[in-house]
Parts: sequence; structure tokens; C-alpha cells
Amino acid sequence: MAISTDEVSTDEFPHSVAPPFQPHFLFNVGEVRYEALQELERRQSGEVLLLAQRRVRKEAPSGRCFVRRLPSPSTHMRRRRLVEEVQLAMRLNHPAIAQVHHVGLFDDALHVVMEYVPGPSLETLVTASVVRGMPMSEDFALYAGAELAEALHHAHTLVDEEGRPLGIVHRDVNPRHVVVGPHGEVKLMNFGAAYSLLVGREESPASLVRGDVAYASPEYIRREPLSPRSDVFSLGVLLVELLTGTHLFDVADVPRFAQERRLRVETIPSLPLKQMRALLSRFGPDFVERAVAALAPEVKAILHKALRVAPEERFASAAELRDALRVVQSLRGESYSRQDAVVETARVLSEGSSMRDKVEFGEAGLYPEGLEAHELVGPEKE
Repeated sequence: MAISTDEVSTDEFPHSVAPPFQPHFLFNVGEVRYEALQELERRQSGEVLLLAQRRVRKEAPSGRCFVRRLPSPSTHMRRRRLVEEVQLAMRLNHPAIAQVHHVGLFDDALHVVMEYVPGPSLETLVTASVVRGMPMSEDFALYAGAELAEALHHAHTLVDEEGRPLGIVHRDVNPRHVVVGPHGEVKLMNFGAAYSLLVGREESPASLVRGDVAYASPEYIRREPLSPRSDVFSLGVLLVELLTGTHLFDVADVPRFAQERRLRVETIPSLPLKQMRALLSRFGPDFVERAVAALAPEVKAILHKALRVAPEERFASAAELRDALRVVQSLRGESYSRQDAVVETARVLSEGSSMRDKVEFGEAGLYPEGLEAHELVGPEKE
């Protein structure tokens, strides 16, 4: 995810505002020159998200992209894991997943070139809907949820060149990582925390929690085996927030005596790990019902099933959740289209007066027009 620096304060998010930015040359990939236009985000980890443009040598710019500059990890294991995570993301090819096109080393830092997806994130839309005093429509949530479930199903069922399941689990499905594009398309991004059963892959340490724990499944927080149903739970949490304007878990409800196991997070989450574990310790159907009481019965039924504590009681797959969402859509008569999403998104941002004229960039990839073959080689210094 990336957030425009004039949109939120660093007191609310673990990001710092960079000094005035000067556009500059980044690197060449074959005949293509990459130039940084704007710094969109700088994290405490040292990771920087840049808005960039590409041009073939001296010709006019041919498209914009996002470039993530990643600090070099301190250990061989973490460096290997970082490269593998990017390689996993490059395998994904789905219209609802922002593509990762290239990874290369430049000035001792890993640079990842990603699809450019202008538009508000779901986090921005939730914030704007809160400002205007009305959540996103159920129709929008059903539409976005079905698109995301379809994207997750693609990732979950991906196989390698020999037909073996890769076992990919996103692990960080949250509103910051979903962008609504200019044509109403929904894009899921940031597979950088993805877990996979890929043979020979360096796995995250057992004590390490990746991503934002505020959207994590109970089994992930407990460090139990992950499955596609773990992402189903996270998508359920996201949908509750989209439909109600309120996060499912309220930090104010956390008991002070909560105990924390020896777990650590690699990035700062929006809810502390200790508090999230305490909330999940008493999570159940009654908890969910209080959060979704005002929603339509058929929508509530889907959320209840997606948010079961026991993974085996949830939807068996993201595809099953997708189908359930689409059944409810069909029962409502006229389908909700991409154009409907464009209209609603614009209205919500307009009515959220404090959000007017602000754009949040999602963490994605680039080049809607596609990459040429010579752009898939390693970067070179000019």
C-alpha cells in the first residue's frame, strides 16, 4: 500500500514524510529508462514506493509505473526469502491482481517494478464513507468482495511448471492493499507477504507474523497451519469494515490483562499483536453478529460463515465465497457493474469533504500496455 503524504499523519500510520523530492533517473532495463517522478511512501523499514515513468532512451515517456525500492535484508535467509516472495508475485496473472513485472538489483537495493493502478484504496473509501456518515453500499461490497475472492482463488490454485500446487496464501488481505481503478476495476496487490508450499522456498521463521495482524485469521495469530481459508477470514474482516465503516475488532475492547506469546511482527500493524490476540481469544458468532446486525440477512449469513474461528467451518475456498457473493448479487436483480463502481466511488469521495481532491495510490505494478521482452532483463547503471 502507499498513501499520499497529505492524506494521513504519521501519528496514525508507521510512515514518515520525505523531504522535497526531485525527479531523477533510476536505472535502465535494456533500452528502457526508468525515471522517478514522485516519492509516494517511505516506511520505517527503509522501503520506498516511487511513482515512476519509463521511456525508450530519448523518446517520449511511454507509461507510468510503481517502483518499490527495498532495503537489503541483513541475513542471507531474509534476502533469499525477499527475492522468492517477489518471484511468487510475478507468477500471478489475473485481471484483479496488480501485476509485478520485474525485479532487479541497483545500487545494492532490490527494485521491484509494478503495475500502475491510479485510484483510491478501499481504506480511502472507508475513511470517506465514515466522514460522510454512510458506509459503502451492500451492492458495492458484494461486487468488490466477489472480485477479490476470484483473485484469491487464482492465487490459491496456482501450480508450477510441473503442475504441482504452489499453495500460495496472501496473508495480508486488507483495505490498504485493494485499489479501485479508474474504470471500476478492483485490484488486489502486495503479495509480498505471501506464504507458499513451493519446494525449496525459504519459509518465514515460526515466530514471525507478516502483514497487518488486524486482518489476520485466528490460526495465523496462533501460528497454526495456513490454508486458503485463512485468506477467506481476512476478506471477511475487510468486508465488514467496508459494509459498516467500522473495523470488526475494536482496540478499546481489549482486556488489560491480556498475555502475549513470543511472536514478533516484521512491520508495524494497525492493531498491536498483543491486543489482537486478546480480541481473538473471545471471538465468535455473537461477536460477529454485533458488528453486522444492521446488514441484510443474506449478507450477514455470508459474513458469519467466512468469519468462523475454526477454518473447517468457513467457506471451503475463495471460489465458494465468490459464488455465494454472486448468488446474492443475482437475487437483487440488475447486476452491479464496473461503471456503477466508478459512479459510487466518485460520489463517496466527493461527499467525504475532507477527502476531496486527494488520491491514494495502491501498491501495484505498472504498464497497462504491457512490457517488451527486453524489459525482463536485469537493470543497468546508466
